[in-house]
Amino acid sequence: MTKNKKPTVESVWKKYNRGVEFKQQLGLYDTVQENENFFIGKQWEGVQANGLPTPVFNFMKRVTMFQVATITSDNIAARVTPLVATKDRSKLELERIAAMVNDQLSMVFERNKIPALLRVYARNAAVDGDSCTYTYFDTDVPNGQDVPGEIVTEIIENTRVHFGNPNSRDVQSQPYIIFSRRLPLEDVQWMAEENGCSEAEIENIKPDEDSFYSEMDSLNDRRVTTLLYLWRDRETKRIHKFECTHDVVISKDTDTKLTLYPVTWLCWDYIQDSMHGQASITGLIPNQVFINRLFAMTMISLMTTAYPKIIYDKTRLPGGWDSRVGAAIAVNGGDVTNIAKIMDPAQISPQIAQFIELAIDYTQNFLGASDVAMGDARPDNTSAIVALQRAANTPLELTKQNLYQSIEDLCKIHLDQMRAFYGTRVVELKGLEEAAEQPFGIPLDDMTFMQEFDFSTLKDFPTAVRTDVGASSYWSEIASMQTLDNLLMQGKIGLVEYLERVPSGYVSKRQELLDWAKQQQTMAQMAQMAPMQPEQAPEDLPIRPGAGNGALQRAIANGGT
Repeated sequence: MTKNKKPTVESVWKKYNRGVEFKQQLGLYDTVQENENFFIGKQWEGVQANGLPTPVFNFMKRVTMFQVATITSDNIAARVTPLVATKDRSKLELERIAAMVNDQLSMVFERNKIPALLRVYARNAAVDGDSCTYTYFDTDVPNGQDVPGEIVTEIIENTRVHFGNPNSRDVQSQPYIIFSRRLPLEDVQWMAEENGCSEAEIENIKPDEDSFYSEMDSLNDRRVTTLLYLWRDRETKRIHKFECTHDVVISKDTDTKLTLYPVTWLCWDYIQDSMHGQASITGLIPNQVFINRLFAMTMISLMTTAYPKIIYDKTRLPGGWDSRVGAAIAVNGGDVTNIAKIMDPAQISPQIAQFIELAIDYTQNFLGASDVAMGDARPDNTSAIVALQRAANTPLELTKQNLYQSIEDLCKIHLDQMRAFYGTRVVELKGLEEAAEQPFGIPLDDMTFMQEFDFSTLKDFPTAVRTDVGASSYWSEIASMQTLDNLLMQGKIGLVEYLERVPSGYVSKRQELLDWAKQQQTMAQMAQMAPMQPEQAPEDLPIRPGAGNGALQRAIANGGT
């Protein structure tokens, strides 16, 4: 038996069906559909109301969005720092490369709007149970470099991701990963043509149906299911890809040159021995249903019994009761005192309203979304409120750390994509390898120059890097700026030390200003060192031999002037 068996259309679809069966056994498709409906407010789906009120008091959406905002509200940044020097590179050289790589990562983050993408990433995990990102290299994006293309990261729904080992959530340990996508027929045919498929194969690509509970997909009948099959070669340890429809191979088995699956996976709450986690909304639905029902029954009671009713003696009012304003009512003789009476409306127990409020408060408090945390409390004591808000956020700390780990994994994937696809590019690097200093003794180590860099040399770099992902909130940056301003005004630090530590975004063209400050600092040091050197008398000054000085040299040799 060979170690690597090449994928075929039949084998890939067989593995895909096994993944679908696993999700069906978990009830994932129904759970995701129900969670999405409850989150957007469609909470009476499938209920025959028969004209009765169907109120929606969607408190769990507020709780869920609070949780998502709590773990994504910080300014998340990632940076690469070298750990130790390698065999071929010194620590200083690794620091130069790390600074350049940090700039490249920042550009990838900005181009893909990663902070906004993370909010969708965390939202999907909270509502659906899991969230997934897929990263690929788009060669159609112009960039002004010899090698066109840029890194693109997108969100994939958890219902369309199938692991080779569904009992493990570890992405990089998977034997294969399958993405099922629904694309327009014209796009799939164009992809097949670009990859060299024959006209007969292109004509054989037909629209099909997605039978897995996609309500919106059913509104369009010209879509095709494509399977993107990623697998790891056991010999080279590199990732291969294969893409097909139900009958046609769109992209043949290809070595991507990647060493990591370009996939990150986030579970909101883990379930042992399962790739899928538990959504935050899943546990809230019974409480939401209970509250909606209490409100519905209260509304029915108010509609039927809240208004006063009139009871009258039918034997004495042959024409019945006339409720028109000022209308005369005929009475069959006798006293009219006891002909009619107004019956007081039924009283609704105040315990219903109290119990509804109690159920909402308990649910929010258990999830860390207390009144203090959500800003509903009066700020009588600022320090106490801040302390209570931090304590309320403690239950979400584990989820936040899981999100940070996903971002770290995403950065490693971006580094792997740079190594495989960037080639040689012109980038900004500190220092020059050809020279150690500029004229007048100005050092070049801290100055930035446009240089060519071969990104394929990053293949040895990941073994000596650490990706740090952390939060840098607005208030911590303000505190840092105040501290730096005080140190600068008191003369404890210089302008160079100040600019090196200023958070990015506070000083425009900071690097240019920093280079100028370092140049001024170097020139000042040189000016201080010049008077310390002993001055030579004119007769002791050496005369450089060379053309044009012959007469002067002969005069000095003869002792003349």
